[in-house]
Amino acid sequence: MFRSAIAAFALVLLSAPMASAAPSTNPADMPAGTWVVDKTHASLIARVRHMGLSAYTVRFTDFDAAYVYDPKAPTASKVTATFQAASLDTGNTTFNGEFADKFLDATANPTITFVSTAITPGEGNSGTMTGDLTFRGVTRPVTLDVTFEGYAAGLGGKRSGFSARGVIKRSDFGSTYLLKPPLAMVGDEVELILELEFVKK
Repeated sequence: MFRSAIAAFALVLLSAPMASAAPSTNPADMPAGTWVVDKTHASLIARVRHMGLSAYTVRFTDFDAAYVYDPKAPTASKVTATFQAASLDTGNTTFNGEFADKFLDATANPTITFVSTAITPGEGNSGTMTGDLTFRGVTRPVTLDVTFEGYAAGLGGKRSGFSARGVIKRSDFGSTYLLKPPLAMVGDEVELILELEFVKK
């Protein structure tokens, strides 16, 4: 009995440092510097209508992202991201390579990039971020709705979290595979869904 109590007490002591306060939702609490994405806690999902019946969902598995932040000038933050087109995951390995080439032109244009050009605060912790998106060799401005999920410091280091949503037209980037009759099976509008955690360098 005594040994069990000691073991339980030791477990509490060992696990105590793991606990951390709730994340701050005040961006001003986040320290200045460069923040890089934690790939194990991040995802980029794209959804497009298939035959008007479902939102076909894919994700990218190879990407990098970073931003430079100054709490004294938050709207001057610069965000950059790169995604490898060939890392498109449809959930079916038989089709991944074919889809990446036919929709994203992955062989000729292997890297998709995003570079922010403007950040506009909104209500609460939300706002918009506009930037230049490049894929298939075409660059177009896109705007994402962004939510700051919080900042926390603890055993996992200094971390920040963001969610972002946006819609693009793939035809604007020259992606017209299965878009036009008689094989108009895949929609033009693509919904982008990002969930990202960053770690301060």
